[in-house]
Amino acid sequence: MPKKAPGGATTAGLLDYLYGPGTHEEHTDPHLIAAWAPGLPCPARAPDRITLSALGLPLDAPLDALPGPRPAEHVWHISVRNAPDDRTLTDTEWAAVAAEMVHAAGIAPHGDAHACRWVAVRHAADHIHIVATLARQDGRHPRIRGDIPHMHTAARAFESAWNLEPMSPLDRTARRAPATGEKEKATRRGLREPARESLQRTVREAAARATDDTDFLTRLRDAGLRVREHHDTTTGALDGYAVALPGDRADHGSRPVWFSGRTLAYDLSLPRVRERFHTPIGPADITRAHTRVREAATLLARAGRTQRTGDVAALGDLLTVAAATSPTLVRDQVRAAAAFEHPAPAPSKAPPAPTSRHPPAPANTPRGQPAAAGAPAVLNLLIALVEAVEAATAWHRAQNHRAQTTAAARAAVLLREAAALTGTRTTTPRPASRTAPRTVRVTPAPARGPAPSPPVTAVPPRPPTGPHPGSGPGRSR
Repeated sequence: MPKKAPGGATTAGLLDYLYGPGTHEEHTDPHLIAAWAPGLPCPARAPDRITLSALGLPLDAPLDALPGPRPAEHVWHISVRNAPDDRTLTDTEWAAVAAEMVHAAGIAPHGDAHACRWVAVRHAADHIHIVATLARQDGRHPRIRGDIPHMHTAARAFESAWNLEPMSPLDRTARRAPATGEKEKATRRGLREPARESLQRTVREAAARATDDTDFLTRLRDAGLRVREHHDTTTGALDGYAVALPGDRADHGSRPVWFSGRTLAYDLSLPRVRERFHTPIGPADITRAHTRVREAATLLARAGRTQRTGDVAALGDLLTVAAATSPTLVRDQVRAAAAFEHPAPAPSKAPPAPTSRHPPAPANTPRGQPAAAGAPAVLNLLIALVEAVEAATAWHRAQNHRAQTTAAARAAVLLREAAALTGTRTTTPRPASRTAPRTVRVTPAPARGPAPSPPVTAVPPRPPTGPHPGSGPGRSR
């Protein structure tokens, strides 16, 4: 995933940092992997041919030759990183990535002999840095407007071709992952996770359970977050919000680190949150929720590529709320399922189906009064959730939502575990009419999207609890 760093005015200073030990000795084996000129020697591996200071001089030469005014910050700098679980890319592969990034950004288009000069430096296994001078060799300024979106498009092509974990967020399906600095800060503070991830989870739960703006903001404050409201200067109406974790501060502790809803996730902006609001539903409704979830799963399995977006989003909200209201026995599994990437894409421009405006099962419970139900009702709901999540998995797969497909599949595995745990606490035999596994399939619209996905079995395995061996698995209603 490419990430643009702030511009600078000293090429030599940046190169000195990239080839140095780093701030915490984290730089290992820094070396040049690609450059504007093929065969350019590396200052670290061929110091007898070129020094580090000598590398900066030809990089800045086009800047000195500009006939007009020079840019105040002429250093263009990005880092490109892949996911921790991905395989380690070779220098040759990273060199191909670097060349494609500067082409996509407009720094050095393929075949342009007068493009900007650039170098790519690697000092870690999982990322590279690209440095360029914002002055073309023909004396003109480069056109780099929209460089980040274009580079993300190029990154998604590499992710797909090399089977890497999708990290580029511009497809509006992948969540916004914490940056390296956020992770390092959490480690220094001894936190289990970066502030961004804690805020994402808390805001998502509040959004799923709130009934209006006031209720939403109150839930955020009740959860212990700092909340900053943004109001329209003309009408005074609420048009945005930001949240911060207590104790998470920047600039030597002088100010809180604020995250707007859209910064946390595409579907957590205030307009998207408001689409979730509806009348609260009482705790008793959880006993009937499984039928509504199954109905939604059936409709989702029959949907086309642009239909049922609302039901998928509602299912994500239901998982979030279920994580907060599940019995202690299965709370860890359901919470882990909800912690995976939210299984709903950002709302598309196409309007959802009329029945998709509200969650397919109770996504609200009275504040301070979590839904409570016996093991049979919980088991029914968990099995229904597995069916719905697997339908959502197939729906995402049919639309090439790679990040969401993986996340939903993992959530289904965890929900199966929760259902199995709940099943061991029930003793009433399951009716024979419900013993057959259900199968769902999503078919893309004609001439669009990938081939139809394979069938997905939607009932988790359960240990037999009936009085007669071989009579089939039991389930309490």
